[in-house]
Amino acid sequence: MESNVDSDLPPAKVVSERRNFWTLGLVQITVRTGWIFKTESIIIPVVLDTLSGAAWMRGFLPMFSRSSYSLAPWLLNEQINGMPKKKWALAASLSGMAICFLGLAMLWMVFGESAADWMPFAFLVCYAAFFVCAGTTQLCFGTLQGKLVPARRRGRLMLLGNVGGAGVAISAASLLLPLWLESGDGKFHLIFAISAVCFLAAACIGGQLAESPDNPNRSKKKMRLTASWHILCNDSAFRRTAFLACLFGTSFVLFPHYQALARVRLQIDFSDLIFWVIVQNAGTAVVSLVAGFIADARGNRLVLRLLLFGLFLLPGLALYLTYNLNWGRGIYWGIFLLLGLVPVTLRTLQNYTLELVPGTDYPRYLSTLGLCIAAPMMVSPLVGLAIDRWGFDGVFLCVSLVLLVGWFQTFLLAEPRHTPMQSPMPSRLTVES
Repeated sequence: MESNVDSDLPPAKVVSERRNFWTLGLVQITVRTGWIFKTESIIIPVVLDTLSGAAWMRGFLPMFSRSSYSLAPWLLNEQINGMPKKKWALAASLSGMAICFLGLAMLWMVFGESAADWMPFAFLVCYAAFFVCAGTTQLCFGTLQGKLVPARRRGRLMLLGNVGGAGVAISAASLLLPLWLESGDGKFHLIFAISAVCFLAAACIGGQLAESPDNPNRSKKKMRLTASWHILCNDSAFRRTAFLACLFGTSFVLFPHYQALARVRLQIDFSDLIFWVIVQNAGTAVVSLVAGFIADARGNRLVLRLLLFGLFLLPGLALYLTYNLNWGRGIYWGIFLLLGLVPVTLRTLQNYTLELVPGTDYPRYLSTLGLCIAAPMMVSPLVGLAIDRWGFDGVFLCVSLVLLVGWFQTFLLAEPRHTPMQSPMPSRLTVES
């Protein structure tokens, strides 16, 4: 069927579409390889635990990372929307990611654990700066995907990035992480450096996209909070998606605590981190393999419904395994396999949003979606404080209940492919306030 669609297009357009598909896929694969060395649920929390073992300090990781990840696109989306070629914004943001991790590598190499009094805070500042760049990268990538890749191929692009990326990333992690972690003395500066190299390579690849220049509106208008508010008020379909995004965002507050739960209750060894990292990325690849095909065939709404149900089960399952020391320790890696649901859910939410909105509004809607996902992360330090004071159980179960509500919310979403949209739609206002 796809070949029939392609045959109706001019040959030059077919060539550029294919080139952009593979170029964006290669960007994803390269970023994914760098990302495995900074896995948010394993490597980064362990680095912070090495400096400060407090759960409230771990709680700042989701807040700093996801708020920076979402606020930067929200503030910069008009500037990016006004650029004739978005690929240069993608290359610049990826270069910024590389610079941040190069800075972390140098900090750790010079000071390491010897500066435990101020190093945790310096680490968090660098990490927040990294996610400013990462959030901008995500916005640029989503905008370029909407501009350059037809909807019929976006599921396959997600599949290529996640499955191909997992294969390359797992191979790299299997080769390098044992050299840097299994000794028990984590050589984190080398881990940070390899991430920087991968992000810089992705920036070079992104510059090779075949992108025709846009003719944006030259009037400079800032994306204000009222603009996001108008989007939510005037677009009922997106409003339901935004509420789901807020509920889904609570899954991130537990990210740094899954490894701590196992290390506290199951006496997990330091060397187990390597297997967890590999398993989590393999989980993302397996889930993407299924989700990509379902999304292309049946739509992203069904994929979201399946993913949210799995995320609802995850916190309770993690708690259950820690109460069974005899065999819980042996299969706790399954929790990190299921954590692969989270990045696939994030990408599916973005793809679903791309189908809901007009092409000229991709940056506005994606940045507003990011704000909704980030909103629950503002209480992440309080979640860590609650774990310090009352333990893991109550906090994990509360998050599980919120995700259950999110699963119910998926039944209220519209399916853009099966629901004819009226034209013009009053709810599809272009927000320029």
